[in-house]
Amino acid sequence: MRGGFDQRIARAEELAAKYPGSAELLAFYREMLIFQKPIFAELQSTDVRDLAAYFPSLIELVGRVGPDTLADFGRKHLRDAAAGKALLTGYWEGTARSNVDPESHFFARVLLQPFAESLASRVPTEFVASASTCPFCSSHPGAGVLRGEGDGAKRSLLCSLCATEWPYRRILCPKCGEEQKDKLPVYIAAGMDHVRVEACDTCRTFLKSVDLTKNGLAVPEVDEVATLALDFWAAEHGYAKLQLNLLGM
Repeated sequence: MRGGFDQRIARAEELAAKYPGSAELLAFYREMLIFQKPIFAELQSTDVRDLAAYFPSLIELVGRVGPDTLADFGRKHLRDAAAGKALLTGYWEGTARSNVDPESHFFARVLLQPFAESLASRVPTEFVASASTCPFCSSHPGAGVLRGEGDGAKRSLLCSLCATEWPYRRILCPKCGEEQKDKLPVYIAAGMDHVRVEACDTCRTFLKSVDLTKNGLAVPEVDEVATLALDFWAAEHGYAKLQLNLLGM
């Protein structure tokens, strides 16, 4: 179940007021969502290389509202159309994802997320409850989602790239398959109790899950970004994030 871009944009603005410590990050994220919206709505091409045409306007936007390190990287490395196409193709095909630098990760995902989400919205996807990666694009999940079912909550995973959501067992690590409950600790912080850190003591990774039974107005992609304090807690306790979000957090 995908939330629309308007919903995400509004939620980013709302949470910036609620979580002052994440306000600057959310303001930047909101600008990226506004940039992504027409790509999702208007791009008809299925050739990932055509996204390179958006790099000049993205670099200009980052130069106005983003950190200098990102803007400088874009101006230095992505002005050339061939370089942009190579980055997008390598990331989309999976050959460049594991060893890409944070700046390349950011620029690739800003363009690829709405592209992938648009493609995924056009075709039916078969859901496999045991799949630990996205059934559409094979990316890792960026967040978990808990929805009410009976007296409890049913868990699903949300793709970090194309926003496909698929069912997944509650007590199961999506990284290593650990299923012993005592090795899968959960951390919830006061003031943001609808978002939880779901960690694994076997592979030392974590994923944040958004509990819609506690806050039905939450938008998982945005609430995941907003609750940066949970990432700091997890890192301090020796857990690595299963998949970094768009902002490299």
